Amino acid sequence: MTTAKDIMHTGATWIPAHETLDRAAQLMRDHNVGALPISENGEQDRMVGILTDRDIVVACVAMGRDPSKVTAGDLAQGTPRWIDAEAEVEAVLEEMQSHRIRRLPVVENKKLIGMISEADLAQHLSDDQIAGWAEQVYSRN
Repeated sequence: MTTAKDIMHTGATWIPAHETLDRAAQLMRDHNVGALPISENGEQDRMVGILTDRDIVVACVAMGRDPSKVTAGDLAQGTPRWIDAEAEVEAVLEEMQSHRIRRLPVVENKKLIGMISEADLAQHLSDDQIAGWAEQVYSRN
């Protein structure tokens, strides 16, 4: 049985909700990631959202806003999705497909231990599994 923990990458980097988007972009660059979990008040045990590189571009830069004045918390919206480390890969795919998300935090004992991204899926899943996932996540329906 392949689990979320088996396919995730470790070392997810948090960004506090009060931190600015220019700092978020620097962290993404430094850690070579496209998404950061947003923590409430700098506490790394309460996730209030996930910030993506696309969020910074679409919701800030393209809207003419200044990334040095907009915070990660300003863009946090909705309920963040996550998966338990011991969940089977089928549950991972279902969670990502049903919510049409490309990155999924992995939690163990209520602590963030990693993230699953498209690249992780590509490295660990069969071509059929990846094709089914992509069809569900990227379809316009």
